[in-house]
Amino acid sequence: MKYFSTRGDPTPLRFCDILLEGLAPDGGLYLPERYPQVDAPTLERWRGLPYADLAFEILSLYIDDIPPEDLRRLVRATYTEAVFGTPQITPLVPLAGLGGGVAPVSLLGLSNGPTLAFKDMAMQLLGALFEYELGRRAQALNILGATSGDTGSAAEYAMRGKRGIRVFMLSPHGRMSPFQQAQMFSLQDANIHNIAVEGVFDDCQDIVKAVSADLDFKRRWRIGTVNSINWARLLAQVVYYFAGWFQATADRPGQQARVSFAVPSGNFGNICAGHVARRMGLPIERLVLATNENAVLDEFFRTGRYRVRTSAETHETSSPSMDISKASNFERFVFDLVGRDGARTASLFRDALGRDGEFSVTPAEFARIGAEGFVSGHSTHADRLRTIRQVRDACGVLVDPHTADGVKVALEQLQPGVPMLVLETALPAKFADTLVEAIGGQPPRPAGLDGIEALPKRFRVMKPDVQAVKQLIAQEAAP
Repeated sequence: MKYFSTRGDPTPLRFCDILLEGLAPDGGLYLPERYPQVDAPTLERWRGLPYADLAFEILSLYIDDIPPEDLRRLVRATYTEAVFGTPQITPLVPLAGLGGGVAPVSLLGLSNGPTLAFKDMAMQLLGALFEYELGRRAQALNILGATSGDTGSAAEYAMRGKRGIRVFMLSPHGRMSPFQQAQMFSLQDANIHNIAVEGVFDDCQDIVKAVSADLDFKRRWRIGTVNSINWARLLAQVVYYFAGWFQATADRPGQQARVSFAVPSGNFGNICAGHVARRMGLPIERLVLATNENAVLDEFFRTGRYRVRTSAETHETSSPSMDISKASNFERFVFDLVGRDGARTASLFRDALGRDGEFSVTPAEFARIGAEGFVSGHSTHADRLRTIRQVRDACGVLVDPHTADGVKVALEQLQPGVPMLVLETALPAKFADTLVEAIGGQPPRPAGLDGIEALPKRFRVMKPDVQAVKQLIAQEAAP
């Protein structure tokens, strides 16, 4: 399998090359030359596989430069009950009191990993893949990432203590929940460096892209990424769409029953994995994109216009991990939408977006959005408080604010008889203040996490300055 840039660079690369590369040299994102097709007999052959073995089957369609026995070992060591809390890894929880008889609604549990967020599903594997490939090459890697809350802690817990890896994680100063800050900043591992940027998430993400665009610096200091611009992370997320589909259709083996997924979306990586699964042939009826008040993506899927917001225009909300106005992974979807035309994609994301801060697709391109299964909606603070209470009262289940955004929009997009799976984003304990406002009490915490906010913290505050971040990396990474 070869990989190419969304912006037309014709240089083919193998999986392990793009694993360590991050952005392509032309500023694009890597995608495979094709999406392998999964037919009905293959789906039935996979039905009933343990999660790790299902992951191996899917990943091996895209990874042919890691020996199969090594890939299977890495995957089986990653997706264990000890790490993710249940043998199913991603258990399906029926929300029986919702749906109004139109269709069954369920929650796909993705937040049982070490940092209580769905990012663990991919990041734990990414850490294992990084360590494996760096060991084969006898190299080191300096990972530069940006987080709005959950990516950072998931990456740091996956990379802490890993041989040959340093992590430099940028986060928006004061814009994460106290629990999220504590998870990251309390880590004392020497290879973990937390940088609180005086700005919003998009400022952090812009720094990561600017450093990656400096090819000389990137190659000298071996800069890699863990954000969802890294194809390996998105590929790992494809697996749980298949796992969810198998659980939702367990009573209909042998049938190509269609299922819809509702996905809280900020940087577009999570739902882009669903797009890939659908392109592979998984019977997905709808991909329901849910945003918060930062409704840049909702605006696009309703109008065909993509307009990024400035830092000043980016709202600080009670679902902070989606306070994003520049969706990095969105370029992968648009590349497919415009017929995998690299020149057209570059004209939109490099030229029009760089010049005007916005672009619009053509009417013909916009008409294809429906064929890709996408619909969208957004949620407000009042909506998510109401939805948290609604899910608790109807189903006895607590959801976090981001997942509540997904539930709210999912209920607006139900179709008769089509099961709706809402992808869980995080456990409610990570956003206690909003839960207290919604239900009047503290959400339960997993054992061992009481008092995490009081732990000593190790981080530095910096201006949104690309050169200052480069200097820090060079200082810490110098032999």
